[in-house]
Amino acid sequence: MKAKSTNEITRTANNTAFTVLLAVSFMHLSNDTLQSLIPAIYPLVKKSLDLNFSQIGLITLVFQLASSLFQPVIGYYTDKKPQPYSLPVGMFFSLCGVILLSFAHTFSMVLIAVALTGVGSSVLHPEASRLAYMASGGKRGLAQSIFQVGGNFGSSLGPLLAALLIAPYGQSNLIWFALLALLTILLMLRVSRWYKNNLYLLKPIEKPQTSKSAVPLSRNKIMFALVILLVLIFSKYIYLTSISSYYTFYLIHKFGVSIQHSQYFLFLYLFAAAAGTLLGGPIGDRIGRKYVIWISILGVAPFTLAMPHLDLFWTCIFSIFIGFILSSAFSAILVYAQELMPGKVGLIAGLFFGFAFGVAGIGSAFLGRLADSTSIEHVYLICSFLPLIGLITAFLPNIKNKKV
Repeated sequence: MKAKSTNEITRTANNTAFTVLLAVSFMHLSNDTLQSLIPAIYPLVKKSLDLNFSQIGLITLVFQLASSLFQPVIGYYTDKKPQPYSLPVGMFFSLCGVILLSFAHTFSMVLIAVALTGVGSSVLHPEASRLAYMASGGKRGLAQSIFQVGGNFGSSLGPLLAALLIAPYGQSNLIWFALLALLTILLMLRVSRWYKNNLYLLKPIEKPQTSKSAVPLSRNKIMFALVILLVLIFSKYIYLTSISSYYTFYLIHKFGVSIQHSQYFLFLYLFAAAAGTLLGGPIGDRIGRKYVIWISILGVAPFTLAMPHLDLFWTCIFSIFIGFILSSAFSAILVYAQELMPGKVGLIAGLFFGFAFGVAGIGSAFLGRLADSTSIEHVYLICSFLPLIGLITAFLPNIKNKKV
């Protein structure tokens, strides 16, 4: 292949490849749709397998650990040796997980199925995040938001599709979602070729970016800032897992809604979260990531504190506000961390996605035990205080975004 000149490389790097970003966003949508089917069928498997809340939490823990443990390792390795064709391999694991889950009639089979789906997710997030970075043309917040909105919209589709296709007809209808996984594998093969042909964007371009936009902070201050960001991820994802894993049970238990209608309410929350995700990155590009983090995490506290005391109508309305506001944080946090450590795109993506999923899994298991020992309403009362942790955003250093 003919070597590209420095001018060609620079021109390519400064042009946002929206076709690639949309493809990456769809891949994330597909992956997270398959993921979101897992909590969406919890009411069905809880009834059919006679599970308690602790076992529901264990399912989430196994899935999230499988999703999280490999991500930093994959990100670190592929920073050094990019693997363009790892994306379809990861989706193949998810395909196997969905097929097994559709036939899972024992608790152990469910655990194996969700673990396979989690492994597929652990490959996608660091590699697809790197693809978004490569295709950003310097608009990193926008690119990360486009990538994230696909995932969040996919997460919102899971409960809706479960309500329409699975709740009325049974768990076996999950097998139809294998077609979505196969379609995504075909798309990934095409995108992987673009990835392979544009690997030069990673090495020649990141060196000048590192020298120009390197953060003038000591190593200790960078590590301190990363710890703060991880604590913020902790507060965000513990609250999010309380919604994704137990919101349907909360609505069923407190308000007496049906399984199918509880999925519609969960869809509204997750759809609002998808919409909020799209705003966080580009707004962070303009006004600064720190302000977005402030508004997103701490700003949601009045709604979370009030929600346990509301009726069904206002619970639904407040959950929409919570999803919209809280979801805008992750893109800002991830890009902020990548700007703290230029040249470590895969490692940072793997670390933060992996930590988020791991925290969500452990939190879900803990909340399940708490629900069994107290009540599902008590879980939401405790979790309502988590966004107040957003006060520690004040300790983050101010970083001026690079002009694009």
